[in-house]
Amino acid sequence: MQKQPELAVEMLNITKIYPDGVLALNDVSISVEKGEIHGILGENGAGKTTLMRILYGNIKPTRGKIKIFGREVNFRSSADAIKMGIGMVHQHPALVPVFTARENIYLGLRSDFKEGATLEELMKSTGMKIPLDERVEDLSLGIAQKIEILKVLYRGADILILDEPTTNMTTEEVEDFFLSLKNMKRMGKTILFISHKLKEILEITDKVTVLRKGKVSGRVVTNQTSAEELARLMVGREVFLEFEKPQVAYGEKIMSVNDLWIKRWDGSWAVKGVSFDVRKGEIFGIAGVEGNGQSELIEAITGLRKVEKGKVIFKGEDVTNSSPSHLYLMGMAHIPEDRQRTGLVLDMNVWENSILGIHKKKEFLRPMFVFNMRKILEHTDQLIRQYDIVVSRVSSPVRSLSGGNQQKVIVGREISKSPDLIVASQPTRGLDVGATEYIRKLLLELKKQGKAVILMSSDLDEIMGLSDRIAVMYEGEFMGVSETSSLTERQIGMMMGGYRLNELVG
Repeated sequence: MQKQPELAVEMLNITKIYPDGVLALNDVSISVEKGEIHGILGENGAGKTTLMRILYGNIKPTRGKIKIFGREVNFRSSADAIKMGIGMVHQHPALVPVFTARENIYLGLRSDFKEGATLEELMKSTGMKIPLDERVEDLSLGIAQKIEILKVLYRGADILILDEPTTNMTTEEVEDFFLSLKNMKRMGKTILFISHKLKEILEITDKVTVLRKGKVSGRVVTNQTSAEELARLMVGREVFLEFEKPQVAYGEKIMSVNDLWIKRWDGSWAVKGVSFDVRKGEIFGIAGVEGNGQSELIEAITGLRKVEKGKVIFKGEDVTNSSPSHLYLMGMAHIPEDRQRTGLVLDMNVWENSILGIHKKKEFLRPMFVFNMRKILEHTDQLIRQYDIVVSRVSSPVRSLSGGNQQKVIVGREISKSPDLIVASQPTRGLDVGATEYIRKLLLELKKQGKAVILMSSDLDEIMGLSDRIAVMYEGEFMGVSETSSLTERQIGMMMGGYRLNELVG
């Protein structure tokens, strides 16, 4: 008789009702075998993080049982979970920037702590390369995430909860990280991998539990499923992961960027002599590993950063170092890279955020510059209906919305300006599959309407799937600009690593 696999985690009939009556989890059960990488998949707000915070002892369930290696537990706090060998690494690293990696790992250890393995031994067995004696502020966010993982392993964790661990990692860092996860699996560690990225779930997990609106919508073996099935389980309907680009005749040149030089805040050169143009009806993609000058380039084009040298021509006018408000009046819209820092004011409510930047329009004002609330609420209601924004009340703070709905507020507001050029920076970053599908379809619809789009994204599938032409940035320079149809994913990847296009095709 075949031996039953040992269960590391059992969460049985977990229900969580918050004091305000919100039902976050409804009778959720999951089982995870020892040494398994188990995916927890779902849209933003599906209950993934709530479920894992219950497992980690951060919050208590309203009903349900938890068993760890067959033993029923009742965690009063995360300290109880840590004693049982559970470690959780959150999406955003919580490290002391001025401390070294080593100091951050040692921080908080009890005086009677007994070391199971040295940091160097753990790094060797997992394959994680971390400069232990460098300060965290000098390291990438991807490395910071690995420090957090090493920290919980050093404390003896056998069960690791990883909440969206690849959010801040480059493509190369993700590849290295997945090798480390496979090494941890070989060490007998059990990993719960929370994500909404289908590609990553399919690549790294053994089994997947899918949540939708606080309930389990599916349990699947990874090698027996597909991206399409997982997307359907997440959203409750068929989701189109690939789109057909509409055939649109390009119009006149709407923007030209000539020999642009831009500095970072520390005075070093972020962009070095970049030139390109964009036509009406075209999506011009800018790809590259984050930190190679793309963000500074977009900020300069949209009036948020000073151009040191070179010119930006928009609709035939020199707009170099023009203000964002002037560019808006000329017909430019901007979907910013960081929606929470530069796209929204989180403590303002939904209707206030829906008119940011357009609040001086005559239709929104009465005499003496008093807001015309009837017109503003009509505008907000139209955006909610047109862009399918899920919100309980327009007077609710915008921070209470999910990431996808926050992004829809920004997109709706920017498109309501009736722009001729839309500059979209990382428009689907951190969004679930449903919201991602919506934003991508919208960008293609804008192209169909003859609008010009500059799309900056670190998502290679997005860049290749939407762009008509692609420029790849490396260390502040374009390695090449070409029609998307004539580029392979490998060529784009090589350019992202510093190879010039003429070296690859010549």
